[in-house]
Amino acid sequence: MASPLSRTPPALYALAVGAFGIGTTEFVIMGLLQQVSGDLGVSIATAGLLISGYAFGVFVGAPAITLATRRLPRKAVLLGLMATFTLGNLACALAGSYAALMAARVLTSLAHGTFFGVGAVVATSLVPEQRKASAIATMFNGLALATLVGVPACAWLGLHHGWHAAFWAVTAIGVLAMLALAVLVPPTRGETAPAALGTELRAIAGAPVLLGLATTVFGFAGVFVVYTYIEPLLTRVTGFGDAMVSPVLLVFGLGMAIGNPLGGRLADRRLSSALIGTLAALAAVLAVFGFAQHAPWSMVLFTGLLGMAMFATVAPLQLWILRQAADAPSLASSLNIGAFNLANALGAWLGSQAIARGAGLAALPWVATLVTVVGIALAAYALRGRRPARAAAVCPQA
Repeated sequence: MASPLSRTPPALYALAVGAFGIGTTEFVIMGLLQQVSGDLGVSIATAGLLISGYAFGVFVGAPAITLATRRLPRKAVLLGLMATFTLGNLACALAGSYAALMAARVLTSLAHGTFFGVGAVVATSLVPEQRKASAIATMFNGLALATLVGVPACAWLGLHHGWHAAFWAVTAIGVLAMLALAVLVPPTRGETAPAALGTELRAIAGAPVLLGLATTVFGFAGVFVVYTYIEPLLTRVTGFGDAMVSPVLLVFGLGMAIGNPLGGRLADRRLSSALIGTLAALAAVLAVFGFAQHAPWSMVLFTGLLGMAMFATVAPLQLWILRQAADAPSLASSLNIGAFNLANALGAWLGSQAIARGAGLAALPWVATLVTVVGIALAAYALRGRRPARAAAVCPQA
């Protein structure tokens, strides 16, 4: 029979529901670009800026919202963020113009970084020391499930019932997440008061946190050098037909679902080894991807392995930042979510530059490998001769 320490707190599942909704709305536009562009009378490229607008909102909103809510109880913050998310998606569902949809997307994005940042702190407060990374991974399972189920389901809704229907569905998920958070997340009794603002800002400006954020940006950016252009890679390099793109991306989502808890377990055993090991595995997969993309069977296999290696890095990177920011865990954690989004943008830009300068689609895995190696070098430098602060110091029990 499972011991009390081995059981998963129900609150982690509530956090995962919220993560599922946020992950779905982040990427939902990718499956609705043609419907949105046709209905609102804008080009595909202009519709694609709805993705960039969301990413910009996450990057700006994460530190701003975290600082604004730093003295509020964390459960109240999570509920407020999910209410913002729900209202933002309701505004998307009601939007009748491109400008209205963009404004609603930016409003929705403001909840993203702080929800994951504060959620990670809450998740680690619910479990004993040896399970903190796994707790973070449990929350991020919602994000993996969004890629696997939520985004394809919303794409289907958009195809058959119009793009507004997809946002009505995400709005309903937001309501469900609010109910789950309200019922399952316990009141944060005895919550440690935040440090003075100056102390928090000095903490995140310190070399350990900055190195950790840079590790996230470069370690994760390599994925999006490839993943941003996965559709043309599958059709133009590997030779798949258009109908095979969705099934192959499903394999990518399955890989994410496997890699996420694996990374959490590895980080719980030894964080420093997991940090270097998962990034090294990601670099190795990206390097072999350069060869695998030329044969259908190996492309399918390594697309799944890419999803697995990518999401195995998430819990180690997030817990590492938490352990470096004893005086500002929520702010540093939220900034690291912004760093993941900055990595997405950087990877997409580097990929576009490689293509524009004549390297071609097939060269993208090699570019991605080099970027991730930079992340490994930063992590190794951060780890050199350094003992991380105890997680208990930065993740107080609720």
